[in-house]
Amino acid sequence: MILVKHKYIGWVLLLLLFGQLKAIAQTSSREVIGSAQSGLTYDNQGRLMKKNKQDSLQHRDKNADSITIFFRYYDSTRTRSLDSTINDYDKRGLLPFTYDNIGNLGTAARSLLFNPLLKAGWDAGFHQYDPYKFTIENTRFFQTTRPYTELGYTLGSKAEQMLNFSNTQNKKSNLNYSIEYRFINAPGVYRTQNSSHNNFRFTTHYQSPNKRYECFLIYLSNKHASSENGGLADVNQLTAINTGLTNPEQLATQLGTPAVFSPNPFNTTVNTGNVYKESLILYRHQYDLGTKDSIVTDSTVVRLFYPRLRLQHTLQLSTNDYQFYDNNVDTANYRTYFNYFPTNADTTLFHDHWSRVSNELSIITFPEKNNQSQYAKIGAILDNMKLTTNDVNTSNYYDISAIGEYRNRTRNKLWDVIANGRLYLNGMNAGDYQAYISLKRVLSKRAGSLQIGFQNVNRTPSFIYNSHTSFPVLPHGSFAKENTTHLFAVYDNDKAGLKLGGDYYLINNYTYSDSFFKVKQYVTLFNVLHVYGEKVVKLAPHWNYYLELHLQQATGNAPVNLPQLITRNRIAFEGNFYTNLYLSTGLEVRYVSNYKAPNYSPFTGQFFYQDNYTFTNRPDVNFFFHFRIKSFKAFIRAENLNTIDFKTFSFNHYNFKLQNYPGTGIWMRLGIWWNFIN
Repeated sequence: MILVKHKYIGWVLLLLLFGQLKAIAQTSSREVIGSAQSGLTYDNQGRLMKKNKQDSLQHRDKNADSITIFFRYYDSTRTRSLDSTINDYDKRGLLPFTYDNIGNLGTAARSLLFNPLLKAGWDAGFHQYDPYKFTIENTRFFQTTRPYTELGYTLGSKAEQMLNFSNTQNKKSNLNYSIEYRFINAPGVYRTQNSSHNNFRFTTHYQSPNKRYECFLIYLSNKHASSENGGLADVNQLTAINTGLTNPEQLATQLGTPAVFSPNPFNTTVNTGNVYKESLILYRHQYDLGTKDSIVTDSTVVRLFYPRLRLQHTLQLSTNDYQFYDNNVDTANYRTYFNYFPTNADTTLFHDHWSRVSNELSIITFPEKNNQSQYAKIGAILDNMKLTTNDVNTSNYYDISAIGEYRNRTRNKLWDVIANGRLYLNGMNAGDYQAYISLKRVLSKRAGSLQIGFQNVNRTPSFIYNSHTSFPVLPHGSFAKENTTHLFAVYDNDKAGLKLGGDYYLINNYTYSDSFFKVKQYVTLFNVLHVYGEKVVKLAPHWNYYLELHLQQATGNAPVNLPQLITRNRIAFEGNFYTNLYLSTGLEVRYVSNYKAPNYSPFTGQFFYQDNYTFTNRPDVNFFFHFRIKSFKAFIRAENLNTIDFKTFSFNHYNFKLQNYPGTGIWMRLGIWWNFIN
């Protein structure tokens, strides 16, 4: 799909494309990915066949024209299949309903749920663009019998665009590579709000013919560019839109210049804002010692190898670049709105550049040769880090840590145990540690599964609170280590359409920002309780009701303001029609209870605590029309219907994301995803 230069051309081309699909919907075809509604699927010749339910990446159906495709997440032993469902746009739109951005797609985003960082060791401290990133944790390694490609394109109001491309193929049965690319661009509704994100990932996986040597390679690159306007200078001017002012981009903002608004989807220039860049190469290779075996049939001999002892080395090279700059400094606005006095009357620049080299050596043992999902691991990690601030000053750091892990997914798949830990022995973060244990039990096919777990993290506060950073966070002091204990439980019953869970956090030495540049540490112990539930209710044939509910509460006078209630409700008409047409259409309503939401510092990228402003927004109301025909999926949405102003019958009754940060009016989105088998 080619990016369009004008929003109307894009809509016309996409509508013409939909006009060709009606005839296709009447014909039979294979299912490229097995659906959840049936135990059957089709090959590309239209022949009925059973779904593959084996937990093996190597299985291939006897029919040479069919495709079998599975993937595993990095550092996981569980195989998974691709998701072809269409009823939940959150799986395609990056931000789940429990998140909010500060104005439009690509701008700084945060979780509405209590979400502390549960990671020991080095952390730069910039997380407002995390939902838009490619990461090691969400990297997938595929195994496929045919080359598989997926294209996705979303076009929204104000020339908002998102492009997705992915391809995976096996050159041989023991060699696979995959490529992924994502581009997000949104000019925004208000002045100095454009965002642009580029994500690229390449992976490859190789296993030697004798199955003793195996290697994994990940290369990923993330670039996040987002202009910052600091919010509206006077939110009362929003009422002028209803009395003659036609364009919200004409409203004055606390940062940025009154540049002419441009809907150009290729506009990636940031004159006032943040540009973050990350590049990472990870290479893991391992050599196995074990026993050979074979399976003899009438015509073939299948060679098998069972690892018993594994020697593993992981090398990781990465660079992280964080910049805030303002090429059009307005000294008066800086002083009025942020109480900050720039040292340079023309340009403001804060710049941290990190280079990291990490080496991990591990030994892994497999107690049972027939169960590769049970193993024990011990190892050590050496991290070397270099910081350059404002391209002038440099500092060098290191960490030495020990790791241990035990996993056991039993052969009958009823028990799943994960336990791991890491202790920082020496270096910049000496004394940090993290420990995690999870126990999951499948009760029965009808009763579902139950998971319980414990997590404890002792960590040095993020480096942005350190005196060596170039970002103006004050005061620079010696903060105690944060300690967080996390208890959790999840009950999941797919057959009943029910999921229940809870999280309990116990936090000590909580480090937080309470203004645009200041940071504090709350040394009093406090706790946060979060419970949630999901339920699917069948109202009538083809009518389903989806309920998702979150309740949370912090104790005492902790500097944490949370919405006590977050809920999403969807009523959908859905089903399988005309053989190949899968449809889901209806209304979804999200409600967030009134609370004192945090504010945002565009200079440091931190959401900070405030206790003066309370949000009283309307529930968010969206209409959706989603469908799938063969391997083609489309998502048509009219969002923010709640912004209607009944006096003028216009959509200008804005919900606020943060103080001085209004959302948008009615927002149209049209997205398509199409997969191909070569």
